[in-house]
Amino acid sequence: MHPEIARELITQRGRELRERARQAMVARTVSRTRRATRRGASLPHEADEFICPDVPDYVDGSFRAVSPADNLPPQAAGRVPAA
Repeated sequence: MHPEIARELITQRGRELRERARQAMVARTVSRTRRATRRGASLPHEADEFICPDVPDYVDGSFRAVSPADNLPPQAAGRVPAA
């Protein structure tokens, strides 16, 4: 058999196997989810609320030391600009 044809057949077979594995994973996930729902269990991916962790402002992990009001223009912060 020509090497190019053999390579194409191997590639096609690999694609088919990956698709079959993906479908099996989806079926298992759906089955587990439905079983957990029937049992009344809370699913692990369901959360009551999402709490976002603090993200550092700088690369070294430190946070900005100024308050948000310092970034506002003087009129918006309730201050009168210096003359």
